[in-house]
Amino acid sequence: MAYLRDRGYPVPAVEQLSADETGLVMERVDGPTMVDAISRAPWTIRHHGRTLAGLHRRLHDLGPPPFLMPAPVGHGDRFLHMDLHPLNVLIGPEGPVVIDWTNARAGDPFVDVGLAWALMAAGDVPAGRVTATLLGWGRALLLNAFLAPFDRDEVTRRLRQVVTWKARDANMSADEIARMWALVERAETRTARRAG
Repeated sequence: MAYLRDRGYPVPAVEQLSADETGLVMERVDGPTMVDAISRAPWTIRHHGRTLAGLHRRLHDLGPPPFLMPAPVGHGDRFLHMDLHPLNVLIGPEGPVVIDWTNARAGDPFVDVGLAWALMAAGDVPAGRVTATLLGWGRALLLNAFLAPFDRDEVTRRLRQVVTWKARDANMSADEIARMWALVERAETRTARRAG
């Protein structure tokens, strides 16, 4: 996080690190998650999708520090978050701030985008007002705005490998895994039709 902050990427400041490096005190960021912001103002959903894409692109413009391990799938030399979706973006007073860097790796930006796509398309949505906003039309609007700046065919070429890896995550429910595989099938069919 300090490496990213030094390069102008929006992360909370690291204020203190314990001597054994197991404890971390970070700057407090006051503001809702991007999911909560969308829930409160559903008409901003496309804006937030574009903002999320911009956060991916800015991150992927950066080379990773030497201590960052390679991503579990794909090959590349860019900084990846590996969990950059609306629940890990806080809308602070100065703008969006990205949190939860435990999965950060070095690798192929299309892998990072593909993973975000799979998680947003297939993830269980928290209950409450968010459900009405993101399910159905809302989720489609968010995903289309997020994916618009990227070469969707290139992302699709990595999607099967990404989902194969992510499906082994014990935190993913059977329903989420099934929805991720359904996404892979739809995306590959769409790419094949465009190519044919």
